[in-house]
Amino acid sequence: MAWHEWPLIVFTVLAQTAVGAYLLVGSVILRNTLTTEISDRLHKAMFFIWVLMGFGFMASTMHLGSPLRAFNALNQVGSSWLSNEIFTGSLFFALGGSYWLLALLKLGPVVLRKIILVIGMLVGISFIYSMIMVYLISTVPTWNTLYTPLAFVLTTILSGLIFGHLLLTIAKHNNADMDNALPLVGAIFAALYIVVVVGQIIDLHNTTSALGSAMDVIPNLMQLQIIRIGLLFAAIICWFIPRLIKARPTLFTMLLSLIFILLAELTGRGVFYGLHMTVGL
Repeated sequence: MAWHEWPLIVFTVLAQTAVGAYLLVGSVILRNTLTTEISDRLHKAMFFIWVLMGFGFMASTMHLGSPLRAFNALNQVGSSWLSNEIFTGSLFFALGGSYWLLALLKLGPVVLRKIILVIGMLVGISFIYSMIMVYLISTVPTWNTLYTPLAFVLTTILSGLIFGHLLLTIAKHNNADMDNALPLVGAIFAALYIVVVVGQIIDLHNTTSALGSAMDVIPNLMQLQIIRIGLLFAAIICWFIPRLIKARPTLFTMLLSLIFILLAELTGRGVFYGLHMTVGL
């Protein structure tokens, strides 16, 4: 595990979770099926998306040594994926936060607010794309594979859906079909998640450098992956409990599900950074 990279572990997981939740909540808002009361409660609950993004960005500045260096990282927007990541992340924060504030205070035309919402969603997707491209480095064979984009996208989907569903539960939304559908969709992506983890382990056996096999980089890799999958199962089970007993999700079950999925993702991201190895000496 690369716990020394904890700022990047926390930043990537929390940022991807926030974007995923924003995409879900934004999609629900755009459907225009919410009552005024539920919409107001949902917009208040969206505050926690920006809390999560805030914690993520604060963690990322720790990796730079000094928060002021973040401004220097913006010097190569368009030519550097790292600069693109910081720029799109900041823009997502600004647009999403602007929409949230305008909607919360009921300022400006509804159409304008929804345009800002959609643009924020698109920028959020570009933020995830930029984040993926940062790690597709030709000299790091353990990162420069299909498993990197798959892992990042699955984090966005799974953590984002659970977090978004938690926000909808806080808002006391009235869509029972969504309560039933979201855990099922999550279970499908969780199955894909396990396939990706197993596939990566198999691929690591065939990945070598001048220093040896990728499997030797993290001696307890298998144990960590088992813990990661166990936490994933716990998250899905908590998410499914209300569906199985034909009840509406509660704040407790959704919060527990979010905690388990974040622990799974933080473990997986620690493994990801721990697998860093170069092709040469």
